[in-house]
Amino acid sequence: MNKNSSYLNKIIHGNCIDILKKIESNSIHLILSDIPYGIGAEDWDVLHNNTNSAFLGSSPAQKKAGSIFKKRGKPLNGWSEADRQIPKEYYEWCITWVGEWLRILKPGGSAIVFAGRRLSHRCVCAFEDTGFTYKDMLGWSKEKAAHRAQRLSVIFDKRGDKDSSEKWEGWKVGNLRPTFEPILWFTKPYKIGGTIADNVIENELGAYNEKAYIKYNTNPNNIIHIESNGSDTGLHPTQKPLKLMQLLIELSTKEEHIVLDPFCGSGTTLLASVLLKRNFIGIEFDKNYYSIAVDRINSTIK
Repeated sequence: MNKNSSYLNKIIHGNCIDILKKIESNSIHLILSDIPYGIGAEDWDVLHNNTNSAFLGSSPAQKKAGSIFKKRGKPLNGWSEADRQIPKEYYEWCITWVGEWLRILKPGGSAIVFAGRRLSHRCVCAFEDTGFTYKDMLGWSKEKAAHRAQRLSVIFDKRGDKDSSEKWEGWKVGNLRPTFEPILWFTKPYKIGGTIADNVIENELGAYNEKAYIKYNTNPNNIIHIESNGSDTGLHPTQKPLKLMQLLIELSTKEEHIVLDPFCGSGTTLLASVLLKRNFIGIEFDKNYYSIAVDRINSTIK
């Protein structure tokens, strides 16, 4: 009996690292996941060991800075030398599961992940070091993006430093408006000496469906323009548009293929799979989001 039969078209509540080990090798056509970015968006996004009081908390430096850092995690420069290890620890966290992704994917299968701009390079290195081929970086162009860069003059005004405020008028502390999110596209290597065409015959994987892609994006460019609608928000803090997940599924799979999301959150990838007549396997550790995902899938199937 296929080892995946007990998981197929189900959402499993648990730790994905443990569950991935039980999935059959060379059995998954696509892994599509909005993985944690490691930037401290929520507690589940804290993937480093230095969870001291400075994280979303009340270090002396944060108290002096005021409430601006209350919900913005650690600044890029860090509050301590230990904070400087966060990028390395994110890489090490990715390494704990990416090997299982490589094992369970079919040759030529895609692993497509959303990754934050700040640490996406560490994610790329983890995949490459494990044996994946880095195919491309897509860019999802968002119609809305919060811009929290603080004016430097305001900081000096609060200090009573009028001269510095005037001198640095127009300058800001932070980043430019984040209007795109990276989508990293990896593939599992196929047989050495073979071709993509050979692998398509053997595994039905390796090529991409341009005809399906341009239904959503009007052109085959690697910049994706898809807007969120009312149903694409409110269930998870990092929820992605349903049509965006449908685009990525149709780009790389056929009907009846198996789509896996090991960090499925509120279940958008799985819902897209159902609507596109793909089989799915979802894994979610958080009980609340697991329940939301189950309800969404059951409602759609009914």
